[in-house]
Amino acid sequence: MSAHSSDNGDKGGTAQQAESAQKRESPLPGVAAKKWRAGVLGATGLVGQRLVKLLADHPWFELTEVAASERSSGKSYAEAVRWHLDGPIPHAARSLVVKSLDPSLDCDFVFSALDSSVAGGAEEDFARAGYPVVSNSKNHRMDPDVPLLIPEVNASHLDAIRTQQKNRGYHGGFIVTNPNCSTAGLVLVLKPLADAFGLEKVFAVTLQAVSGAGYPGVASMDIHANVIPFISGEEEKMESEPQKLLGKWMASASSTQA
Repeated sequence: MSAHSSDNGDKGGTAQQAESAQKRESPLPGVAAKKWRAGVLGATGLVGQRLVKLLADHPWFELTEVAASERSSGKSYAEAVRWHLDGPIPHAARSLVVKSLDPSLDCDFVFSALDSSVAGGAEEDFARAGYPVVSNSKNHRMDPDVPLLIPEVNASHLDAIRTQQKNRGYHGGFIVTNPNCSTAGLVLVLKPLADAFGLEKVFAVTLQAVSGAGYPGVASMDIHANVIPFISGEEEKMESEPQKLLGKWMASASSTQA
């Protein structure tokens, strides 16, 4: 073999090694070698069902645990859930045994779709036990040391996690929340305007879907008239959450400031 061809072979081998290393380390969809094990709290509710469906065949995450109220624990997910989404229950979830809300789940982190009546304390229990908690519930959204996150808008607010862990004595665990659905769409539009021009006042109108209240609930869930002009508490969320999202994380003050 000539020196030239041998050199090409070495380069080819090096390129293959680099590509293999990238596949092991890359966080991009479809190339990560390791999937993070995810649990869903409140897995039998409507939001929980949506999370279960989104996690099916996900390139980054593997659904390994589902948890819900005591009346569902001990049953298979297929037995416990009243499935309302299009399509069948994902195969990966059907045979999972529903656990209680005890922070001893076999997963790397949890998504919380818990009702606000139980979410506050349960999410704190999981964070205290070392689980990262990604919450869809409202309970901790406005806590000064809990990031209310839209990654495209305020990823820097994740710096609050260290302060949260220090304040609360969490070791490894933490709570991160997402905003109200109407707030999320609004703030994505407001962010570039705020950066370019600043904001003084915003007028917003939303048409709320009754499905946000869960099921069973308002009868219009079954007759497809899924719009309601007023939901108690939504206006207050739309006033407070955008200000936190568009603010800057101030570690010294342990809060966000607009």
